[in-house]
Amino acid sequence: MKVELTRFKVKEGKSERVDEWLKFLNENMKDVLITLEGEKMFVEAIFREHLNGDEYLYWFSVQGEGGQNVEQSSHWVDKKHLEYWYECIDETFRPVDLQTEVVMIPEKVRKSMI
Repeated sequence: MKVELTRFKVKEGKSERVDEWLKFLNENMKDVLITLEGEKMFVEAIFREHLNGDEYLYWFSVQGEGGQNVEQSSHWVDKKHLEYWYECIDETFRPVDLQTEVVMIPEKVRKSMI
């Protein structure tokens, strides 16, 4: 099981598109959740931060091993998600993977994730 938190920088001037992107994900949650199964994604959450004039999105995830990469998906919701990604995420900024120090998942929940 992988537990990750990664920070990505939003391109300057793309805040409104990020608003649309996050709204799109929330409004299409039924389909979003379907795509998570193939990725072996148990939990995925997106956080947003404005810091020193820049905007960042943080992805938190709890994922099983051997899941499909989102780029390999043919599902329409993943294709649209990636369109927003390529438009809004600053690829010149190296993503920051925060160090996992403690993972607190009760055993009965952990067993259901395997």
